[in-house]
Amino acid sequence: MRRDEGNRQEDEVEATGSEGDQRGRRVAVESEQEADPVAGLHTRRISHRPAGPGEVEIDIRAAGVCHSDLHILTGDWPSDRPLVMGHEAAGVVTHTGEGVAGVKPGDHVVLSWFAPCRRCRKCLAGMAWLCTGTQAVANTLPDGTTPITDARGDEVWPFLGLGAFTSRAVVPESAVVKVPDALPFGIGALLGCSVSTGIGAVLNTAGVRAGESAVVVGAGGVGLSVVMGLRLVGADPIIAVDLSPERLAAAERFGATHTLDAATTDVAAWCQEELGGVDYAFEAIGSPRVIETLPGMLTSGGAAVLVGMAADGATGAFNLFDLADQGKRILGCNYGSSVGAIDIPKLARLYLAGRLPLDELIGKVRPLDEAAAAFEDLKSAVGTRTILEP
Repeated sequence: MRRDEGNRQEDEVEATGSEGDQRGRRVAVESEQEADPVAGLHTRRISHRPAGPGEVEIDIRAAGVCHSDLHILTGDWPSDRPLVMGHEAAGVVTHTGEGVAGVKPGDHVVLSWFAPCRRCRKCLAGMAWLCTGTQAVANTLPDGTTPITDARGDEVWPFLGLGAFTSRAVVPESAVVKVPDALPFGIGALLGCSVSTGIGAVLNTAGVRAGESAVVVGAGGVGLSVVMGLRLVGADPIIAVDLSPERLAAAERFGATHTLDAATTDVAAWCQEELGGVDYAFEAIGSPRVIETLPGMLTSGGAAVLVGMAADGATGAFNLFDLADQGKRILGCNYGSSVGAIDIPKLARLYLAGRLPLDELIGKVRPLDEAAAAFEDLKSAVGTRTILEP
């Protein structure tokens, strides 16, 4: 990857969407300057301004490929501005702006995409994942600006306030979490989103206890993290559901006691016939059709946990009498109900102590300019998590 230390220019890939799409351009991945023919990703040069007050500049060492990025590229989450994609990353602090006290140059860090304002009622109540003051979901820095411009001087915006598919990023201090130097960068990247979301769904959102039963529908990076979380707390049995034999085999290695092929099994019927229903049903895909089947998997008093993010505006239908009569619950799960500054270091310690087999979660490591191929794998549900390295 070429980087000019003098003018701090970088390359990126732009995603333009389908032909005739008028929602706006979407920028994706730092790479070569050539247009990438796959999935509308294109390359162009960018530059980051220096870190300002309360901001941190990061040398990105690894970034994960997540379904949230894919939602932008497919138009499920429309954008009216060009975006540098990537929100699951780890790296090294290179510079800090005025007032930054939590990290210093040389620190190894994980980026937490839901950068909280630390001032609103939700933040003060310890629920930073519900922060009402964050600008991350508006794809800007906290002051509503972007640190990125292209070669023409036009503004380019950081997806979820990070824009991590580059060699550098300028982010708010609240998005930066210091971790031990012993933590591999690829593992750290996964802690920034998929692992925090999946394990957090178990520990924080659902509060699963030892001996309680659970089914996990979708065995991608987030779903496998849910399985890991369930094993961590002693859930039993743990049923993993997917269409991919490869991913189901991975789920067994991560702790699933049973695996079901969704193409040949009525999962709700199986749960009722074999177990009388499960205590928890986790959906890690974001499919309205699948989500609608979750209450049928539950025992009375059970909870469906919506971990996968659906397309913007997606809706579902449920048997409302069954929910009320049987005391079943539906729990929304944003970022695993995690507080990055607390939960990411905790997960890092568990990994370093040998309690979380996160190395097995990484299926492929690709150079950043192979991002298009990584997105194709993601769309095809091939393999586990892909890590991109500048």
